[in-house]
Amino acid sequence: MTFTSHMDAAMAEAIAAGDRGEVPVGAVIVGPQGVVSKAGNRTRELNDPTAHAEVLAIRAACQALGQRLSGFDLYVTLEPCPMCAAAISNARIGRLYYAASDPKSGGIAQGPRVFSHAQCHHKPEVYDGIGAAASEALLRDFFAKQRG
Repeated sequence: MTFTSHMDAAMAEAIAAGDRGEVPVGAVIVGPQGVVSKAGNRTRELNDPTAHAEVLAIRAACQALGQRLSGFDLYVTLEPCPMCAAAISNARIGRLYYAASDPKSGGIAQGPRVFSHAQCHHKPEVYDGIGAAASEALLRDFFAKQRG
């Protein structure tokens, strides 16, 4: 079996989110049958602070497949925050691939390191840095425009 990254699809969702004025983060959930769901941030559009790309993709996948996503992969363009890390654990995502690290708000390798806690009942395999440079550039450009 050959590994295929779906980070390009997550980046497309991030770009679309940025075009909508949202923080440009995108997520894609992939299973044996291919892409199951994809989403970009929609916190402003939906007036919902929980409408992060990861949460929206997990909700859509669970609607289609059921509550647990064991054996499914999540690709996201930015290190998930603690809220999203908890959702990933609760959904039982098998593997998490993320692009850019988030020193300010990350919850995986930064900050609270959610998967390291004894209270975390499910810990996915985690792979970071896939497409990090492109994601970092997208985020940097977005915030520069916001400030400028």
